[in-house]
Amino acid sequence: MTTPLVRPGRLRAVLRQVGRAIPRAIPWRRVAASGVPPTRLAHNGPVGIAYDVRGHGRPLVLVQGVGIGRWGWEPVVDRLARRFRVISVDNRGVGASDTPPGHFSSRSMAQDVLAVLDHAGIQQASVLGTSLGGMIAQELALAHPDRVDRLVLVATVPGGLRSRPMPLGTTYLFAVSPFLTDKARLRQFVHNALGPSTLRRRPKIARRLAAAKLAHPQSEPAWRAQVAAGMLFNPLGRQRDLTQPTLVMQGTADQVVDPSNADVLADLLPNAGVELLDGAGHLLYWEQPRRFARVVAGFLNEPATSTRRLTRPIRRAS
Repeated sequence: MTTPLVRPGRLRAVLRQVGRAIPRAIPWRRVAASGVPPTRLAHNGPVGIAYDVRGHGRPLVLVQGVGIGRWGWEPVVDRLARRFRVISVDNRGVGASDTPPGHFSSRSMAQDVLAVLDHAGIQQASVLGTSLGGMIAQELALAHPDRVDRLVLVATVPGGLRSRPMPLGTTYLFAVSPFLTDKARLRQFVHNALGPSTLRRRPKIARRLAAAKLAHPQSEPAWRAQVAAGMLFNPLGRQRDLTQPTLVMQGTADQVVDPSNADVLADLLPNAGVELLDGAGHLLYWEQPRRFARVVAGFLNEPATSTRRLTRPIRRAS
């Protein structure tokens, strides 16, 4: 009978030691995670606000809309981070940020963004906000104009009676959503957020968006609090006091925000222009990410004096 070179018990002990040593010896785990920036936590009073930072250059803050966290910038954030120091924020009620009890307001959410700027040590930044995030960006610029260098307002509204009504289909969807199954509700909201041509020609975008939504659920109370914050947004036309160069971006096939709001908002702002993306829906940065990033970067990199040419023209991205 042949005697084994290594006893089985000893062999198992050696394999365990090797197994524990592999993660230390081979940095593949750290390499795989290196592309995801760590989450940081700022505080607006007791409310924790999560954010991350990537890239280098002049600071650019990204603020999302209802029901979407930092993950929503996935199609464009790395493109923007090639030119800017990008700070992506989870609004209260979504992602890794706290969900405080009670109602939300666009003003309190603007203070959340201010807390992020303070925590990150940023004195002044350009702010890009979409939908509810565009309302938050306006409130931040009105309350703290010295902290906002430029504004990019995407698929958003001027607020109050100046806002054009929400399209009927979206109004109906909001009304019936409590009676839909989770699957049906997700499908309807995803399809409503994208332009019809996008759904027809590139259905993979809808599937990607639905998968991302499923991977990042939001509580019903938090969603309703964010919706209410957007519905009650009303700066009473004070946007006339904002002198920062501003770019208003709008998809022409938006089914959530009436596209005519872009012109109304730009007319209020003393130094603004409108960029229309033909065929794009509410999530235009998902549908046309390259064009979106190119237009934003071009605007933010313009010399301050040249932005005066944006006062009134309406341009279509091509």
